Amino acid sequence: MRKPLRSLLSSPVFWRGAVSIVAFVILWELGARSKQWMAPELFVPLKEMLGAMGFKKDYLPWIGVVPAPSTVLIAWIAVLGQGGYWQSWYMSLFRVMSGFVAAMLIGIPFGLLLAVSRTAQGIGFPVFEVLRPIPPLAWVPASIIFWPTQELAISFVTFLGAFYTIVINVLGGARSIDLHYFQAAQSMGSSQWDIFRRVILPGTLPSIVVGSAVGMGITWEVVVAAEMISGGGSQQSGAGGGLGFFIWSSYVGGSYEQIVVGMISIGIAGFASSELLRWLGRYVTPWLRVR
Repeated sequence: MRKPLRSLLSSPVFWRGAVSIVAFVILWELGARSKQWMAPELFVPLKEMLGAMGFKKDYLPWIGVVPAPSTVLIAWIAVLGQGGYWQSWYMSLFRVMSGFVAAMLIGIPFGLLLAVSRTAQGIGFPVFEVLRPIPPLAWVPASIIFWPTQELAISFVTFLGAFYTIVINVLGGARSIDLHYFQAAQSMGSSQWDIFRRVILPGTLPSIVVGSAVGMGITWEVVVAAEMISGGGSQQSGAGGGLGFFIWSSYVGGSYEQIVVGMISIGIAGFASSELLRWLGRYVTPWLRVR
């Protein structure tokens, strides 16, 4: 335990990240409290000019209306003891993982099938390309109508968020394999299964890892928006409706500090999920490790 901790503390990457986070929080605190320090009358001429141009006089945004980190921390400590907050974490995590796992189980074989079979590519790729530009959030109304429960609808939308990214990365990774590897394997009498198992699959693994990490980030973006639109799925209250519904209910209730708490919670969850996938990727692709 001491050795990993010592190596972490001695890593310049760790300290660069720590310094950047501290600097960001300090700038955030200064910006949030700047309205208390700067004279509001300095901005009166600018607001009058905007009003003369047809804009509202309060059109000028001001970072001072954003809650300061200190007030956000106080609100965060207050919600840590509430079961609804942790249930929101659980609901969002469950929806993300269910949609993401389904996207992996379907997207990876589908992408490999498109890569190794011209017939499958000719049949499946045009339909895939027509559906791919449609944003996952555009599927929310149709999903609510199509699926019997809102829970399944939200999971389906998160599935779409990762599915297209995974398939495109798998297909691109398979196509980027050097043709000489296939020719060498065939010249030595390898079967199609051996070529797939020893050439295509290892050559595609790095792209699968990248697509999975990107897809995981998209699923967190999609699930939050889907929870806001659908009202939190099966939960129709702020408690347990997911982090997206937690943010929406905080906005409706006027608790702006909790909005930021929900946003930071999503960022932490997304970062941890993607970092876990990157760690697993380094484990399954040891030949790509850089010392």
